[in-house]
Amino acid sequence: MSTENLEKRVIAIEAEVAEIKAKLATVSGEDVPWWKRISGIFADDPAFEEAMRLGREWRESFRPKPPQKKNNETTQG
Repeated sequence: MSTENLEKRVIAIEAEVAEIKAKLATVSGEDVPWWKRISGIFADDPAFEEAMRLGREWRESFRPKPPQKKNNETTQG
């Protein structure tokens, strides 16, 4: 086999390997960030909604409470 034929075959094989790698990356989700792959899997899930509500309540419990305004109308004449 001539060198020219071998070079053509290697170029064709390299192109096919590149195509296969691109297809595998798409199928395996390597091009897509993990958070996009799982986005929406808890849609309309009542347990997830409850977990979010409880987490929000817990985080808000650590926030400082605004000072209560005193009602001065009753002490003034």
